[in-house]
Amino acid sequence: MHKLIRKISAFFSHSGATLPDASSLTQPLVLQRDDHNISRSDIEKSALDVLYSLKRAGYDAYLVGGCVRDLLLGLEPKDFDVVTNAEPEQIKQVFRQRCRLIGRRFRLAHVTFGRVVIEVATFRANGEAQPASKKRFLGRKNAQQRQVDDSGRLLQDNLYGTIEEDAWRRDFTVNALYYSIHDFSIADYTHQGLQDIEKGLLRLIGDPETRYREDPVRLIRAVRFAAKLGFKIEPKTEKPIPLLAPLLRDVSNARMFEEVLKLFHSGVALEVFEKLRHYHLFEHLFPQTDALLAQEREQFPRMLVIEALKSTDARIQAGKTVNPSFLFAALLWESMLQRQQALLEQGMTPQDALFHAANQVIEQQISHTAIPKRFTLQIREIWAFQYRLPRRSGDRAQTLVEHPRFRAAYDFLGIRVAAGEETLAELFDWWTQYQEKSPVERVAFVSNLAPKPPQKARRNNRNFYRKRSQTSDKFDQS
Repeated sequence: MHKLIRKISAFFSHSGATLPDASSLTQPLVLQRDDHNISRSDIEKSALDVLYSLKRAGYDAYLVGGCVRDLLLGLEPKDFDVVTNAEPEQIKQVFRQRCRLIGRRFRLAHVTFGRVVIEVATFRANGEAQPASKKRFLGRKNAQQRQVDDSGRLLQDNLYGTIEEDAWRRDFTVNALYYSIHDFSIADYTHQGLQDIEKGLLRLIGDPETRYREDPVRLIRAVRFAAKLGFKIEPKTEKPIPLLAPLLRDVSNARMFEEVLKLFHSGVALEVFEKLRHYHLFEHLFPQTDALLAQEREQFPRMLVIEALKSTDARIQAGKTVNPSFLFAALLWESMLQRQQALLEQGMTPQDALFHAANQVIEQQISHTAIPKRFTLQIREIWAFQYRLPRRSGDRAQTLVEHPRFRAAYDFLGIRVAAGEETLAELFDWWTQYQEKSPVERVAFVSNLAPKPPQKARRNNRNFYRKRSQTSDKFDQS
């Protein structure tokens, strides 16, 4: 990392390059192969296959975006994106059955290699977008391919262009770097991306307010990248964030669900959470939770949320899998408890109160983030398990352990203890010990639980019916 920074610094010092403030430049700053640390051995084989296939078909092909940025920083990219001068239908002709065209707002190609998906986009033009409600068109084709609504949000952007234009359509300067498969160089058309990596700075390309209005998701992407990379947000990029936060309401709840997972499954979820609250973005993602954070009682629910995020970060950093349902269960737990208590006070049974409270809280959250049904079912199971875990006698303990949602429920119990619910510590310790024992030891361990008081009335009733049956038998035999 430090070696790369020295190379970039030396490059700018030697070339005398400056930071322009215009998108008219067409000649990029170029790092030749010997001036950067990216090797083809660091690139996903499937991505290389896509790059070389497009090259053989006569098209230009580049790695672009976060993968180039992360490779330069010595990080492992989560995915690899490719950009080319081939249009979507031409990309499909190259890869045929491997390729699937998706998207209406942004037309993209997904090229699949088993479970690996490489996203391929066509260079986009930097033309002027026209409001959909207006009829002033530069041309019928362009007007249909690129439109914004009256608030400035892009509705459609399928106007194709050159690599130079494409660079200025990217969001942040550090994401506008292109790795060429032709000569393995890195091109910086904004003349800012390489220096911003050197300075640890996150800067939007173009006018920040306009770019946020085009796509409000950039508001939370700025937070995610700043937390993940440890970068500072450039002042002009930072200033409009809290003012434009309400624009997130215009983003589809399906897209917001995917963005929330990226935010909190980034390995730095705790820092992301603090930044979201600082910039008043969290209230538009989880309004129920945010309302309760202002009414903390004995550190709840804030500490529960923090412990859940710390647990998630630890699992990701250890290379373990994470379940979205666990995250949503933690973020919405206190809201569910509050709703459940209100229903209990109305005379509802505990079981019905839990069922209806869970439904109401989840349905309200879905209007902001469209949680798939398989995860909402798991959220309900994790919550229900919190009331089942204390019941361990007989065969119940083993039955609970064998349930597919037990581990998530056990971990959830653990974060409740870590968040300050000390009365649950003994129960959590018991389940911890139970899982460590052999099947034979488990039977003995359960038998050592405090015995229940004898149910004399029930036994007397059973004896009564047994005697009555014997009397009846004697009468029949006689």
